[in-house]
Amino acid sequence: MIHCNYDTVTEAVAELSKRGYTTDFELMTENECLACHQSSLYLSPEEFEIDEFYRFEGDSDPGDEMIVYAISSTHHDIKGIVINAFGIYSDPIISKIVERLKKHIYVKNRK
Repeated sequence: MIHCNYDTVTEAVAELSKRGYTTDFELMTENECLACHQSSLYLSPEEFEIDEFYRFEGDSDPGDEMIVYAISSTHHDIKGIVINAFGIYSDPIISKIVERLKKHIYVKNRK
């Protein structure tokens, strides 16, 4: 895992893209899955791993609190980015999907 300190979400996304995280994923709340609209893939969180994540806190506006996840799926040979708010602006269903992603990592690392 590469540990970097980025000042902005835009900077993190740009650097992750340079390292191959080029797919923009969207968390789909109604189906509790990740969607890649570029390739019409709809995949469960269990098919991905969180490789890195970066948390950005809004200094003056709580609405600026975001987390950038660099995720990958060896099964689908795809790497991409998921961006989610946290704190008071986070969507509980989206947070549930992210928790499923995190649990998958913990189970994998315990094997």
